[in-house]
Amino acid sequence: MINRIRHILGRFRGDRRGVSAVEFALIAPMMITVYVGAAEVSDGVGADRKVSLTAAALANLSAQVTTISSSDMTNILDASSAIIAPYSTNQLQITLTCISIDGTGKATAKWSVTRGGSAHSGTMTIPTALAVPNTQLLFGEASYQYIPTVGYTVTGTMNLSDHMYMSPRITAPTYNNTACT
Repeated sequence: MINRIRHILGRFRGDRRGVSAVEFALIAPMMITVYVGAAEVSDGVGADRKVSLTAAALANLSAQVTTISSSDMTNILDASSAIIAPYSTNQLQITLTCISIDGTGKATAKWSVTRGGSAHSGTMTIPTALAVPNTQLLFGEASYQYIPTVGYTVTGTMNLSDHMYMSPRITAPTYNNTACT
């Protein structure tokens, strides 16, 4: 009986036909996890990049004009929001604020327009390097609630945001008869 058990175990030890299948079964879950994780991270980085581009476009488009009507502002907000595609605009919040800096370097929001966010008013805190007396800045903000496709259970909703300060190219724009000076 012991010889028979040794003979059967010896056959298993010498049989190499299933080694590749066993190795694949051990490595496949890790490879699939790495692949899906890499795809998820690259999608999140893409969404974050689009949020940055949205904030930059919002400030840049408004810095090119001297007067912004309500329909112009709608077009600026629509064009900036379109950058987030193919992601949904439902989770996008954008705000454009015109900031006037007085002779002492105090920054004040003169007008602010938002879509889904919070409009600014009153005194604002800006970087000291940008607080040039008697100037104006356009402040574009974008934030997006990114929901990962696969990794939602691990990370949950991720709040991506960025902002951009831009100097007006000609003069600070007037919006709805409200000057930024």
